[in-house]
Amino acid sequence: MKKIDVYAYGVIASSELHLLSMPFPSPDGYAEIAETHFMTGGEALNSAIVLSRLGLSVQLDGNWIGDTPAGERLLTTIRSYGIDAQRLRVKKDFAGVREIVFSDEHSRTIFGNYIELLSTTRKWNLPQKADLVKAKMVCVDPPFQAESALVGTYAVELGVPFVSIDCPYDQPLSGAAAAVIISGEFRNRQYPQAELSALFVEYQQRAQGLVVFTVGDDAILYGRRGMPSRQFKPYPVQVIDSAGAGDSFRAGVIYGLLQQWSDDQTIQYASAVAGMVCASFPGVLNSPTHIQVMKFIQEHEAEHRNKENRRIS
Repeated sequence: MKKIDVYAYGVIASSELHLLSMPFPSPDGYAEIAETHFMTGGEALNSAIVLSRLGLSVQLDGNWIGDTPAGERLLTTIRSYGIDAQRLRVKKDFAGVREIVFSDEHSRTIFGNYIELLSTTRKWNLPQKADLVKAKMVCVDPPFQAESALVGTYAVELGVPFVSIDCPYDQPLSGAAAAVIISGEFRNRQYPQAELSALFVEYQQRAQGLVVFTVGDDAILYGRRGMPSRQFKPYPVQVIDSAGAGDSFRAGVIYGLLQQWSDDQTIQYASAVAGMVCASFPGVLNSPTHIQVMKFIQEHEAEHRNKENRRIS
């Protein structure tokens, strides 16, 4: 049985990005398209690509692929990164999961069919325990409800650590995870009245693993049950496109956990991966290698030391 580093289960989408040369128009308005690019979408797929670029072996599973030119291109792209796509199913008469994104200098506007995907009949594969047996780590998205929960159940039964994102603190995908990463967007939607530090404690008290709150450009909050929370300020970068930042951060956390690094080093590394993705285009498809990430961290540490020395002198 061939072992793999990561089994990733979740959303897999094709994305078409239109860069506008002027602001996104108001209703009945007009905007000029400067460039159009084929991209990838979906948390599982984007994390899988970043993990593969970091040098890890990845198997991907999740929703069906559309029997369309866009679906064919998506599968070709997935395989071009060396990702194991043997479970991915091309479905006849299915358009696939797709999004169209319009981006100007200040905003991203997304049109897609994610609600149709998640609110009608099942359009994703049932997870196979045999796939998790081969993995050192599992990456699971919560949107597929019972099937996503089953991935977590299998992982616990097999003793394979898993990392999840954006799930309530009272669900197993949060409590049993080796790490759970909660975005500001999810917190604002799920817990709009909650105070940040109090909500962090709610997660921390129930978690067996690392809890991470991302807060955009503000400091990342992280910690484990019974321990004080810690903070890490994201690296300052010139953001070109923030698409896939959270998925890239999760990939960095998974990489750190697999290396058995400290939480501090893992968060630092994940922040560097996400920062580098945001500072390049197309970010996820051009995500950094491990060597590039380490060089980025070393350069920023050297720059920080030089600033400190100038301030002291």
